[in-house]
Amino acid sequence: MNTLEALRLGKLKGSKKLKLACGLKIFPKEIFDLSETLEILDLTDNALSDLPHDFHKLKKLKILFLSNNLFREVPSILAKCTNLTMIGIRNNQINVLKENVLPLNIRWLILTDNNLKKLPDSLGNLQYLQKCMLSGNRLESLPQSLSNCKNLELLRISSNKLTKLPIWLLQLPKLSWLAYSGNPFCAKHPSCDTPIDEVLWENLKIEEKLGEGASGEIYKAIWKDEEVALKIFKGSMTSDGLPQEEMDINISMGKHTHLIDVLARVTGHPEGRDVLMLELIPSKFYNLGLPPSLESCTRDIYPKDFELNIATSIKILVAMASAALHMHQRGIMHGDFYAHNILIDQEGHSILGDFGGASYYEPKEKEIRDALERLEVRAFGCLIEEFLLLSQKDTTLDTLKTKLEQIKDACLSNPNSRRPLFQSIYKDIHSLYTKSTLNFN
Repeated sequence: MNTLEALRLGKLKGSKKLKLACGLKIFPKEIFDLSETLEILDLTDNALSDLPHDFHKLKKLKILFLSNNLFREVPSILAKCTNLTMIGIRNNQINVLKENVLPLNIRWLILTDNNLKKLPDSLGNLQYLQKCMLSGNRLESLPQSLSNCKNLELLRISSNKLTKLPIWLLQLPKLSWLAYSGNPFCAKHPSCDTPIDEVLWENLKIEEKLGEGASGEIYKAIWKDEEVALKIFKGSMTSDGLPQEEMDINISMGKHTHLIDVLARVTGHPEGRDVLMLELIPSKFYNLGLPPSLESCTRDIYPKDFELNIATSIKILVAMASAALHMHQRGIMHGDFYAHNILIDQEGHSILGDFGGASYYEPKEKEIRDALERLEVRAFGCLIEEFLLLSQKDTTLDTLKTKLEQIKDACLSNPNSRRPLFQSIYKDIHSLYTKSTLNFN
């Protein structure tokens, strides 16, 4: 029995979550039978273009997904859904977002891959907004009222029509994860056209699939008796922006001990897809964290009972500070500096990956350069904060933990100009690393 049939037969009464993906053109009225309990409604992958005028009868609804449908505007009825905290309407045909349509309790808004040219001034009324994803639209500017969104931490505005990056955006007190590549104001990284080796697809032996992200799939392959990794880009818009921009950043990054090195560009893929050959990370490495949940919104989550000791925390942090310093010296902002993008092994060796949200800025523009770097410094401060929570049972290096707390506080301080830059952070954490190493030798 499919879910829609079960719904119509009343067999889903009391459900808190409902997902329907069955080519719907009209909103099923039977959903209202769940009005007393339904909290999450997922109508992704249908053919809907409107919601009923009494949609707000779903009074317990907190999360709504309408991606991959046929909406041309954000439904005005959503303003009456006062308990909604997350709305996802990705990959529709939306070209209208009227004033005061979004409920004021929204924390997470996804309008990626639509046709929006303009945002309403009322966006600035969303005082709880933490995560706003607008990549792949046709926005020519951002409303200055967005500067009132003091809780905004993650913003995706890549692949729009923005002719400049608003300076006021960089002063948002909590903004930590920003992606803006692929706009008219963005210059290409001067190293993105650096000649790199090219390898023919037919000369590779493709082995098992290792994983998949928003922008592409990762496969293990053999090239000249050497094990390598292949990232096969999907070519479609992601929540962070266009995969082509990620590819350019990967090529521009250069080599670093704690970053994944690009070995070659692969040509001749049977479907014409872009492919990069990367160094293969040993299987002993695993993701340090898990991506944010619907509840945590902007902060990573960790497996139950997962702990770090303070010495390992410092070892990972000094490596990540070194990687961040390398990137920003090259005018690159990672944009997604999270534990879930860090690979570690049991000895605390670590590698930073996933540059889908990375952006380039001109290093010569000192004011903007430093402000952008300090956004990423705040993300680094959030990472330290999480590590301190994960190591709270470890009392072996309390003096170093206190100093790490001080670095964390500096990274999270406001205004933006009060935060240290990565050169200073690396120096301070490297000093802690040296002391932690001496304690165990």
